[in-house]
Amino acid sequence: MSAGRRRRHRQLARGLVLSLQLLAAHRLRTALSVSGLLVGVAAVIVMVAIGEGAERRVLERVQGMGTNLLVVSAAPAQRVVGRPRQVPVHTMLRAADAEAIERESTLAVAAAPAVNRSMVVRWEGVNTTTMVTGTTTRGLGIRNISAASGRVFDDEDDHERRRVALLGPTVVRSLFAAANPVGRVVRVGNVPFDVVGVTRARGVDAVGVDLDDIMLVPFETATRRLLNIPYVHTLFIQARSTADLVALEHEVREILHGRYGGRSGMLAPFVIQNQATLLRTERGAAQAMNQLVVGVALLALLAGGIGILAVMLISVRERTREIGLRRALGAKRRDIQIQFVLESAMLAAGGGLAGVIAGLAAAGGAALLGPWDLVMSWRAAALGLACSTILGLVIGALPAARAARLEPIAALRAE
Repeated sequence: MSAGRRRRHRQLARGLVLSLQLLAAHRLRTALSVSGLLVGVAAVIVMVAIGEGAERRVLERVQGMGTNLLVVSAAPAQRVVGRPRQVPVHTMLRAADAEAIERESTLAVAAAPAVNRSMVVRWEGVNTTTMVTGTTTRGLGIRNISAASGRVFDDEDDHERRRVALLGPTVVRSLFAAANPVGRVVRVGNVPFDVVGVTRARGVDAVGVDLDDIMLVPFETATRRLLNIPYVHTLFIQARSTADLVALEHEVREILHGRYGGRSGMLAPFVIQNQATLLRTERGAAQAMNQLVVGVALLALLAGGIGILAVMLISVRERTREIGLRRALGAKRRDIQIQFVLESAMLAAGGGLAGVIAGLAAAGGAALLGPWDLVMSWRAAALGLACSTILGLVIGALPAARAARLEPIAALRAE
């Protein structure tokens, strides 16, 4: 190592020691300077944890609807003025469409029909309104529905049109409170159903619908013995992978148009929802909100940096005699400049480190004690610490330059 480099290293070390001594000598000023950045960095970490937690919840909710899922729904029907007893949706979709898609599609691994209607379910003197859904056992598998207690209905229940039901946890709480519903009989209208199981909790979907507020019955039972309709409301189709969903959507559209003679300019009697598109849209919204709250937190960080700037400018004014004395004893402008930049950087780094500790503690405490789903992010902690340190270096340049420009005689005379 050259002599010049060793000398610069010694100067830097002396500068660090002197900066620490000066910061320790002015504890109140140091604490006030650090507090602004502490709040800013902690805000960045907590906001990122909230944003990433929201993004994870969106992903879980969309995946809770099913895996690699395509949903074909009956499109709203156009009402004709003066015509009585009109249905709100097209009645063209059939259960056979699910079989045709499984047979003709090269990308679908499973397809299942479903019917649904909001109905009143009763048990003894208690009733609740819920979504009654009729589907097949394959439909349960596509939508990741399983039993937490009891059992799910099987193909034999469907084939025999048995009046058995699978209740969601929300319905169970509404009707039975803490009692076990398995083996009891509930009524939908005048039709009795034996409760054979309770579904595992699934939470809410991406648009806030409670997936546990549901009563599931076999498809043939729903269409023949409960609703008495020949059509279906929904087809659930499962792709081999998420990457196949777009191609599968085009394939399903072609199959259905072929079955129903779709003509150019004719509105399709169905709408297709792609889980990948929904996930991309919801994730984009969550990320946009995340960027917004992080931007607000960065503004708080910038405000903390401005606080350090104000304190450092005051420090230059108060230490005019010290600066003049050091210059008179041979200190160069560069030495004075480095001294103040180091002080600013150390204040910012200290505030950033304290902010990281406070932010991680706050996020962790909120996740443990509150209902919030926060994701701890070391990336956000590193980003906050780096930003605060860089901010300290940049902000320290102005007071450092002002201190370095002071002439020894003028500085000593000013005191």
